[in-house]
Amino acid sequence: MFEPKQFSHKNVKVTSDLLSEDTESGRYYLLDNGKKLPSVTTVTGWKKSTFFEKWRRENPKEARRVTKRGNKIHSVIEDYVNNLEIDVKNLPPIESQLFLQMKEEVDKIDNVRGTELALASENIGLAGRADCIAEYNDKLSIIDFKGSTRKKYRGGIENYFLQATAYALMWQEMTEESIEQITIIIGCETGDTQVFSDNPVNWVRSLRREIEDYRKAFPQVESTSTLF
Repeated sequence: MFEPKQFSHKNVKVTSDLLSEDTESGRYYLLDNGKKLPSVTTVTGWKKSTFFEKWRRENPKEARRVTKRGNKIHSVIEDYVNNLEIDVKNLPPIESQLFLQMKEEVDKIDNVRGTELALASENIGLAGRADCIAEYNDKLSIIDFKGSTRKKYRGGIENYFLQATAYALMWQEMTEESIEQITIIIGCETGDTQVFSDNPVNWVRSLRREIEDYRKAFPQVESTSTLF
């Protein structure tokens, strides 16, 4: 039986909403001062982008399915964390399964700072939207929700940790509140729910290197970053 949790909120608005544009070098967000910053997902995912573009061309039906699945899972969990009513019976079967099996881990969230929070930092040189910033098992965390066809392995999700580390650094810069933990919650169609956690401090050096590599690959990109 589905028993919803009531999540407590300590909402924080850190910036106005970000407008975006897509270019050949990836997605950019437009700041109020007119400057543009590449998105977190663009910079942390560009090395894999060629592989995924090829896969989407060769598997268009499955690509559409997993994109739709991912968007729906994000939307449902965001609504749930924001204490909106969830009608599980009206969800598509796969998304219903994933939500229900992820719920036990999602219920460990509380004191929510916000969902889909727009973050930006000229110092770091990135901008983007964090799925959820909240306490998870009593530790303030950047929390990311993922759906997957099969189980993931830690060595294959480095870009998830890099994304979350970027959000952690931006949050601390914008609010002076330190993020203790990265938490990636993955619902797999195999029936598994995986949770990967780490301290963002362990990923700062790798993130810096990823930003440097992106700039070398796209030297035409204007940079405001001092590489923190």
